[in-house]
Amino acid sequence: MLETGAGFSRGAVTLKKIYQASGAVALLHSSPGQKGTDMGSSLAVNGGPKTRTVPFPSWPVWDGNDEAALLAVLRSGKWGVLGGQDSRVREFGQAFAAYQGAKYGVPVVNGTVALRVALLAAKLAEGDEVIVPPYTFQATATAVVENNCVPVFVDVHPDSYNLDPALIEAAITMRTRAIIPVHFAGQAADMDRIMTIARRRNLIVIEDAAHAHGAEYKGRRLGSIGQMGCFSFQSSKNLTSGEGGIVITSDDRLLTLIHAIHNCGRMPDSEWYDHRILGMNYRLTEFQAALLLCGLKRLDEQTARRDANGRYLNAKLSQIPGIRPMPRGQGETRHSYHLYMFRYDAAAFGGVPRKRFLEALAAEGVPCSPGYDIPLYRQPFFLQKAFGPYHASKRPNLDYAAVQCPVCEKACSEEAVWLFQSMLLGDANDVDDIVRAISKVYDHREELR
Repeated sequence: MLETGAGFSRGAVTLKKIYQASGAVALLHSSPGQKGTDMGSSLAVNGGPKTRTVPFPSWPVWDGNDEAALLAVLRSGKWGVLGGQDSRVREFGQAFAAYQGAKYGVPVVNGTVALRVALLAAKLAEGDEVIVPPYTFQATATAVVENNCVPVFVDVHPDSYNLDPALIEAAITMRTRAIIPVHFAGQAADMDRIMTIARRRNLIVIEDAAHAHGAEYKGRRLGSIGQMGCFSFQSSKNLTSGEGGIVITSDDRLLTLIHAIHNCGRMPDSEWYDHRILGMNYRLTEFQAALLLCGLKRLDEQTARRDANGRYLNAKLSQIPGIRPMPRGQGETRHSYHLYMFRYDAAAFGGVPRKRFLEALAAEGVPCSPGYDIPLYRQPFFLQKAFGPYHASKRPNLDYAAVQCPVCEKACSEEAVWLFQSMLLGDANDVDDIVRAISKVYDHREELR
């Protein structure tokens, strides 16, 4: 899952408002047709007082060290990786890989490309199948298509919205070559069971850890458990340089391929105009690496704070009828909370639909989103197999309209609620405001009916 700032065109909030909400401006959203101010109302959506009137912590976080680092690159005249060992890109790749528990890291231009490079390094053949979840940003699956392979959607578990290991075996065919588990929102997938299946079936595991910077599964950092792990440094991510990504691995052979693929097909012993395999220019810039090195110094403290605030929210929100936080205790030893998610039960709110609940919560000063409003396999380009020249477009028996993932469909249509990662960087009062706002909406739910 590589970009949470997209895919909301039919949701309760627009892309612009989502970015405002995750930055310095609190989202304000009025209900359709609202007229004037009703001083007799309790809920802000109906004209009552707001629970919170100040913004949540802004994103991205930066200080004078980031500014100095960028100026140092500017003045050096070395803006890209052109050889030599004094590269910030190489320094960051090594530092981030070590932080996540892997031997090697190859920074690339974005998280989508990280998945593409990993799949190329896995040497999948035309028409091979790759198991992916349907509750994710499109890149998890489109990277598979772009590698001339076929995404096979397997439903997610209701407690995590991650791949349900119990359903993976039934989806494996003679063509299956790989699994891409997504650690959605920073919640670790069930990697023990996934790796057991992969070893038994001789499948490659590529972790989509775009949300999982600093997150852990049974004491191991995510991205280092499968053969390769892919991260994003896009604007909304917990570690960001605006755009960017990385592939991490501890496999020497895979490192050679990953590096060559991202560097125009050059092997470690290649001359500049010596291209041994098919490769592209997917290199990160020195400017981005400078920002990432600065951000990496803050990441551990920020991750610990998000994790603690997430645990606190779980304890408080689970006491409100109809609000069901995603449970902990499934193997994660640290959750990065790129998103804080909970499940909304309209029945407990007297039948108030999720959209109306979100409008009320946003009006109280708590930015929120329904997330993805349709499963990935219901996107038009999947239904129409509009994959251009790639193999999947030519398989007559491939029908994504026939795919059914009921847990994902329920999450998209009525259940999931997202809060943004920067909201968990605040203090106790910031987090308590979230609780107070949701409690207020529940207590006055009759106003929404």
